[in-house]
Amino acid sequence: MKITLRHFIILILAVIILLNIELLFNSIEMLLLFLVLLFSDFKQAVVQINISFVDYSISTLLIFMIPLLVLIFNKQLKILQDKLTFISAIITLLLTFTIFAPLTVSSNPNFQKDLRVTKLLTPFSTVQKLYLKKDKIKPASKLDSFIFKKNEVIKKSFSEDFIFVNSVKISGSNLIYTQKNKEIKIGKDKIEIKNGKPLIESKTFILGTDQYGRDILSRLIYGTRLSLFIGLGAVIVSFFIGIILGFIAGYTGGFFDSLLNRFTEMFLAFPILFLIIFIIAIFDSSIFSIILVLGVSGWMSLFKIVRAEVIKLKTKDFFITAKLIGLSNYKLLTKEVLPNIISPVVVNLVFLYGNVILAEAALSFLGLGAGNNYPSWGEMIQAGQSYITIAWWMIVFPGLMLFITLLTANELGRKIEHRFNSGIAI
Repeated sequence: MKITLRHFIILILAVIILLNIELLFNSIEMLLLFLVLLFSDFKQAVVQINISFVDYSISTLLIFMIPLLVLIFNKQLKILQDKLTFISAIITLLLTFTIFAPLTVSSNPNFQKDLRVTKLLTPFSTVQKLYLKKDKIKPASKLDSFIFKKNEVIKKSFSEDFIFVNSVKISGSNLIYTQKNKEIKIGKDKIEIKNGKPLIESKTFILGTDQYGRDILSRLIYGTRLSLFIGLGAVIVSFFIGIILGFIAGYTGGFFDSLLNRFTEMFLAFPILFLIIFIIAIFDSSIFSIILVLGVSGWMSLFKIVRAEVIKLKTKDFFITAKLIGLSNYKLLTKEVLPNIISPVVVNLVFLYGNVILAEAALSFLGLGAGNNYPSWGEMIQAGQSYITIAWWMIVFPGLMLFITLLTANELGRKIEHRFNSGIAI
């Protein structure tokens, strides 16, 4: 039996659903409570909307919608019927991490607590979560009900509901827990009791933890989202700059062609690192400034391709005819030029995408990227440098993710180029 991309997508989503049934039910309940609040108190409902709420809501809805869409459009989308390959599997996993990050991680990527226990844990290390007793407050209004459920669903960067411990033993009316050879006594009245016993759960860190006790796997997954988002944004910026300037240079010729060529060569000759540092110094290292600086520094190759193709196309009969019948420059670009240069443009953008991801990781490694505020592969590699001899996993796993992503992007670019040039399917 041939394993297709459709089978793999449905399998991955089914695994996520099965591993997060309780979270999904709570998320659905959160959405229902929000709808109730929206109709009863619109202003309060709008105030409660934030990025985390939108993120969890979209992930919850898409986890059920995508399998249905895959089954409905299975025959129309031939790519879903293609045999599963290494490239398609990696792309599917990267997109899954990006879209469903809140559902694929066990904790907030910035969560840190009880460093005595969680600092620099090796992969597959297990610690115990000892739950503390908390006051049970009954929601008094629809707003309180929604806030309570939202706090239950959205993973926070810190929690006082439990503590991480190495071991636990009961001594009379007290409970003694150990945190790295240090014994601490606490009364049973402060511990959450279930079925007459202290509520204790095991927590496994599959890829270990960093110097702040943060889960490496969670940070890798959220780092995937950051890298793919910045890569997409920068490629879009480069696309519009390269397409527009390339069309103007190739179509007008003469003075504008020479001017734009000199301008492009100036960008190619100017050290990009200095340009990046200059722009970041002005706009700070936010996600959008990183997208802007990487997009502005990557359009030159696309400009060269578009300009050369437009110079060839503008002498063709179909292009001359379209111009004579009065098509605007915008329609000439979108109707006559882009369809004929789509092959080299797409290939260039795919290779550029890989280069942008590498550049973002390099910026974060140097402390200039968005990794200062968000989990980033480059920042994780930089942090792991200081602990390479005692915590190899801090640098190996993000480095491996970066390598696999770049390899996939390059291989995808080659296959797309091969398909456009020879007509052979990927």
